[in-house]
Amino acid sequence: MEQTAEFYNSVIQYFKLNYINLGFILLFVVIGFMVAEFVKRRIRSRITRRATNPITATFISQIISFTLKTFVVLITLYMLGLNAFTNKVLAGAGLLTFVIGFALKDIGENFLAGIILAFKSPFKLNDLIEVNNIVGFVQDINIRETLIKTPDGKDVFLPNSIILKNPMYNYTMDGFLRYEFIVGIAYGNAPAAAINLILGTVSKVNGVLKGERKPAAVVHELTISTINIRVLFWVDTYQSTHRALHNTIRSQVMDAVVTALIDKGFSLPGAIVELRNYDQSDFEHPKDDV
Repeated sequence: MEQTAEFYNSVIQYFKLNYINLGFILLFVVIGFMVAEFVKRRIRSRITRRATNPITATFISQIISFTLKTFVVLITLYMLGLNAFTNKVLAGAGLLTFVIGFALKDIGENFLAGIILAFKSPFKLNDLIEVNNIVGFVQDINIRETLIKTPDGKDVFLPNSIILKNPMYNYTMDGFLRYEFIVGIAYGNAPAAAINLILGTVSKVNGVLKGERKPAAVVHELTISTINIRVLFWVDTYQSTHRALHNTIRSQVMDAVVTALIDKGFSLPGAIVELRNYDQSDFEHPKDDV
């Protein structure tokens, strides 16, 4: 208790004697942080104009801002008269970095992964990617995680190390994305005729690509009751990165295919379920063999 009271009195006495300096130091901290934020915005703006990927500019500006704020804090400690403490912090920076890196391994790993992702640029803002079965559009990347918005509106904060260590699918890097679905016809229908009808129908839907990435349709499998045809088509992701538009095109294609098949007399049977009604008496009183 005596040591606590002595420390409290020392702090009060220090503030009484140095209240003018404290005001100046507080002003220095505020201005220092404002300058750091200003430099962050300017660097981000200048790099964005030259870099192909704005994520790189965001990440570099965040690192520079963090470094400047760290210097402001150290200078503030020096101005407060904590010279010994400041010197110990600077002298022990290497050891401190090792200890923090070991204790906070995941944070350090995500930080390094973020640097690699920022400079390697495997994706850009609004790109549609998939990592660990998580599909979404890239919204932002920072020192620790990458923000992804899923098609159903969920915000997922994905650690950078997970993106770096796992296979990542970028569905919008080259501007093309393929969709597919299965449609079944009865065995009494001709698969070749159905395929020709499907290809002509899909090609007429707005948003479906032609030329080198034209639609395709092949016999997928022969089931008990249907001949399943696999329909494939491509859309241009540069035209729109919104998954809702892609789903709309897919829905229009499926509707057009089903309508065309029905109009041309093709049968689209469902699954066949066999029902048998057994006479319970046959189990209770089995007939004698003759």
